Amino acid sequence: MTTAAFTPWILGLTGGIGSGKSAAAERFVELGVHLVDADQAARWVVEPGRPALARIVERFGAGVLQADGQLDRAALRQLIFADPAQRKWLEQLLHPLIGQEIFSYLAKAESPYAVYVSPLLIESGQYHKTQRVLVIDVPQELQIARTLARDNTSAEQVQAILQAQLGREERLRHADDVVVNDGDLAALHEQIDRLHHFYLTLKGGQP
Repeated sequence: MTTAAFTPWILGLTGGIGSGKSAAAERFVELGVHLVDADQAARWVVEPGRPALARIVERFGAGVLQADGQLDRAALRQLIFADPAQRKWLEQLLHPLIGQEIFSYLAKAESPYAVYVSPLLIESGQYHKTQRVLVIDVPQELQIARTLARDNTSAEQVQAILQAQLGREERLRHADDVVVNDGDLAALHEQIDRLHHFYLTLKGGQP
């Protein structure tokens, strides 16, 4: 028996640093939901043999490659960090390709809806390509404490990242759904499970 072709609707999942986006994303995968992460897609587009990598080498030279032909991210970061024009060139090359990669992958999902995880979902404007936005929210003190515990970083660096990211209120303003992740993992899973059952009842992401 063949099933009729359908296009899954797309849920955008976002949240600030230390909010628990990754733990929420993992739960959706455990529930059988097709998911793609913006960071994964950014790695796919620069794999050996892909046109983007050839363009990068053409512009910056073979010094941006590791011995195995993979992109040396640290070397490239150093080259573009000090030069806004080079960074802009790289963003203009990669962002459309990353977007294509993400949305062609999501369109092949076999679950009724698919999840796109991005820390910059709102800032990049890519939330316009999703049918619904879920924000994982957490009080700022907890955000800082979790990030310090997870990453080998200083309180000043965490504050700098928070300043650079979209403000909490602005992020929440774009949310259709909010999970407040201020408890343990079981509490987070319970909220995601409840939303998942609700999402399965939706057509096109709207009640």
